[in-house]
Amino acid sequence: MLAATMDSLTKEVEVLRVSKDQCRHTRVALIREVPLAIFLNDQEIITLLCTGAHIESLAVGFLKSEGLLQKRSSLERVEIDKNAQAVRVFTSERTELAEQLFGKRTITSGCGKGTIFYNVLDSLQSQPLTNHLAIRADQVRQLMTELHSRSELYRRSRGVHNCGLADTEKILIFRTDIGRHNAVDMILGECFLNEVDTTDKILVTTGRITSEILIKAAKMQIPMLISRSAATSLSLDLANSLNMTVIGYVRGGSILAYAGAENLIC
Repeated sequence: MLAATMDSLTKEVEVLRVSKDQCRHTRVALIREVPLAIFLNDQEIITLLCTGAHIESLAVGFLKSEGLLQKRSSLERVEIDKNAQAVRVFTSERTELAEQLFGKRTITSGCGKGTIFYNVLDSLQSQPLTNHLAIRADQVRQLMTELHSRSELYRRSRGVHNCGLADTEKILIFRTDIGRHNAVDMILGECFLNEVDTTDKILVTTGRITSEILIKAAKMQIPMLISRSAATSLSLDLANSLNMTVIGYVRGGSILAYAGAENLIC
């Protein structure tokens, strides 16, 4: 993906770089931010701001994580309109009420609360997970190292979040975007479209582990999250109630097991 579309995902601009001993003009790569309209059964649901990569899995993952898609067998087709910067998803499920409640919204690429469907009570739609994983500390560090090594786009622009679906040995699916929620939804969409079993997988991310991210993982029955960043208090409350393992602040040799510490083998 990166080798073929790197130029389309970034834009070079001239800036003034100031350091301790000099000021000089130079060129840097900025990550592109583009709108993507998502339609469900010809009803415009939302406009996301994203890099423009992996838009099929992003659209499907977003609809799935928001409860607008339920069964893979009900998904009829996905149409991509590049000229209109839109993805049209068609399903046999009845979606009129959900579409009406959701309305037509634009979600920023920022890291704040995403949609009107977000609510802490959303967690009640997910039953406590019964599938558990154990992982060694050296495997945790290796997964984070691999996540960083695969993001050429981050090294070029410093403007994206990375996310991966992994087992205990390696990253299986890697995605990157300006928003950590988008990157996670790309993973979820890919799994939904290809009917990937996520019950024995790990979600690895560079972003904070918030309640939103944890709920997305819980809905996919992913039992473990690993992040370079910290977790929030609400995400830990939910993780404990849902029997999920949360490992964060994986950097410089440090690892913090916030929840499910018994599943981390030192």
